[in-house]
Amino acid sequence: INWLIFIFLFSGLIGRSWAMVFAAGGFKVKLYDIAHQQLASALENIRKQMKEVEESGFLKGTLSVEQQLALISVCTDLKAAVEGATFIQECTPENLELKKKIFSQLDLIVGDNVILSSSTSCLLPSKLFTGLKHVKQCIVSHPVNPPYFVPLVEIVPHPETDPSTTETTYALMKKIGQSPVKLNREIEGFVLNRLQYAVISEAWRLVGEGVVSPTDLDLVMSDGLGMRYAFIGPLETMHLNAEGISHYCERYREGMRLVLNTFGPVPEFSGEIAQKISQAMSEKIPVVPKSLDARRKWRDDCLTGLAKLKKQMKSD
Repeated sequence: INWLIFIFLFSGLIGRSWAMVFAAGGFKVKLYDIAHQQLASALENIRKQMKEVEESGFLKGTLSVEQQLALISVCTDLKAAVEGATFIQECTPENLELKKKIFSQLDLIVGDNVILSSSTSCLLPSKLFTGLKHVKQCIVSHPVNPPYFVPLVEIVPHPETDPSTTETTYALMKKIGQSPVKLNREIEGFVLNRLQYAVISEAWRLVGEGVVSPTDLDLVMSDGLGMRYAFIGPLETMHLNAEGISHYCERYREGMRLVLNTFGPVPEFSGEIAQKISQAMSEKIPVVPKSLDARRKWRDDCLTGLAKLKKQMKSD
């Protein structure tokens, strides 16, 4: 397929990251926004980011920065923007009505060979795509922020999505160097957020019950579970921590059930506990743009280093 990737930018971080990832894969990318100034700003931001990752030795793909930038063009006219596109990645804010409006517009102007994909992190495909003429071509491709450094993409079909749409999207994500996973059916929160919210929920309860401080709680993950989970998942961890899964279950089943039965109700994520956690996090990282941006850059530098290590470990 001679791919032309069309990205609904709306000048956000996810849209810019997708543009970088697709361009690194050698694909022509068109960015769309209603405001030309936003597009100019996005291109400048993409150039700056590409230069930074090049300096850190982690520029993706085999093309130079200039070659990758040459693949990215911008457009403020929707019909002109989608012309020739074979894959459309929507990256608008997480607003159901806005996304439905956009997909309704796209549904009227695309052909039968275009995949319509959403970056949504939690809106179900059945809420986004039901009733569209091209529903068989619709899918969710949920990236992890920031997609350039964290390769996972959750591919979630609508109940009416054609299997070929899922397979083609999966193959495309593999081709651009991401790590796609296919969900067999839609479910609230998909997989990543269900796992993430389970961790957040118990973290919140442990802090709220005074078992551990907010900073020590984070340390348990960053210097404990997180180090392990950077390379293997919870099921493989079980497999390796005993003589296989069956042996792990025999050995730890009762203990796991005993602990899990002591978990409390879903927290409100507000009130006194929220204030306590907010205070601890704000002492560590003040809630001002300069401090937050510096910490985010540090996080991305860490993710870059980890991605390099993972790539090296896989090739070994």
